[in-house]
Amino acid sequence: SSSYSGKVFRVTLLSLGVFLILPLLIIFLILESPIQPEAFSLKEPPQMKGCWEPNLRLREARRLYEDQLLGPESIVNMGDVFFTGTADGKILKLIGRRIVTLATLGRPPCGAREDEPTCGRPLGIRAGPNGTLFVADAYLGVFEVDPATGAVTRLVAGGQEVGGRKLSFINDVAVTQDGRKLYFTDSSSRWQRRDYLHLIMEATADGRVLEYDTETRELTVVMENLRFPNGIQLLPDQESVLVAETTMARIRRVHVAGLNKGGMDTFVDNLPGFPDNIRPSSSGGYWVSMAAVRPNPGFSMLDFLSQRPWVKKLIFKLFSQDVLIKAVPRYSLVAEIQDGGVCRRSFHDPNGLVAAYVSEAHEHHGKLYIGSFRSPYIAVLDLQGP
Repeated sequence: SSSYSGKVFRVTLLSLGVFLILPLLIIFLILESPIQPEAFSLKEPPQMKGCWEPNLRLREARRLYEDQLLGPESIVNMGDVFFTGTADGKILKLIGRRIVTLATLGRPPCGAREDEPTCGRPLGIRAGPNGTLFVADAYLGVFEVDPATGAVTRLVAGGQEVGGRKLSFINDVAVTQDGRKLYFTDSSSRWQRRDYLHLIMEATADGRVLEYDTETRELTVVMENLRFPNGIQLLPDQESVLVAETTMARIRRVHVAGLNKGGMDTFVDNLPGFPDNIRPSSSGGYWVSMAAVRPNPGFSMLDFLSQRPWVKKLIFKLFSQDVLIKAVPRYSLVAEIQDGGVCRRSFHDPNGLVAAYVSEAHEHHGKLYIGSFRSPYIAVLDLQGP
């Protein structure tokens, strides 16, 4: 009787295993994966200690305009008036508690994934020296916007072919002190913003940095072969830009002028998270925002998958991007990085309870205004606090 029960158990267990594994094998062999990932190497994440020691500082932030705007990715101010771009394709003017729609770059409807290419998705935003705004829209291009009238001029058209490849995912923009040249990132020539998780998982080096001359209207590629180039920031010498290479968890320095033009080196390597926008700090350093971290001690799924393309393929055969985005652990991290790539201080919100999906930290009058690519608010942190 005991032997018979054991056989029944083993047969049942084997049958159950076949029942569960066989569909996965069929899916793996028959279904086509939407991504063609490359294997790449990341260094072991730095330990979360010293400057990177976890804290709850970001939880001291206050939420502004909660549920009145969605996805204020980037923030800029002119005096005490703030501007941001949101997920519904609008450029908003924030005056005290009032929200004014300054401009609309695309055309409605907005809100659904399929609407993004025509609605537009404003990402990086900057104030130029001539008193105008420069906006990078992921789909529609790079624009100049009059902050008083809302008049819009398109400088660079999204989707056009440059250097043999399309501008498919325009991300962030920086402007020189004289306003003549704009530098912007094109995160991918294959994937659009709405498929950014595909880009992260595929990890192909098809991102670029481009230069636009506002006088000659010449558009040129200054650096190629970057893995998800994201935020961009001009250095004081105006001869180099810092570029967040998100997939590689590092910030690169691209030389755009001077004797080293066309060269590139690493500003800071092996960050404990995946960097988004870069903005200057009042101390002469740079604020870097990270919406996902590589915990050490702990387990980083993206690090684990970096050398396992076949697992990535299987995951994307089984699950949609929306499901996978929800599965990514939330952890908000904002760090001030000094020249030389040294961390000066960091602010954390484990699980993103107060400031979630952080994309940028913009400093103004002793406060840090924190943008988000997904949350329905702007968070503000008093830097003079405890």
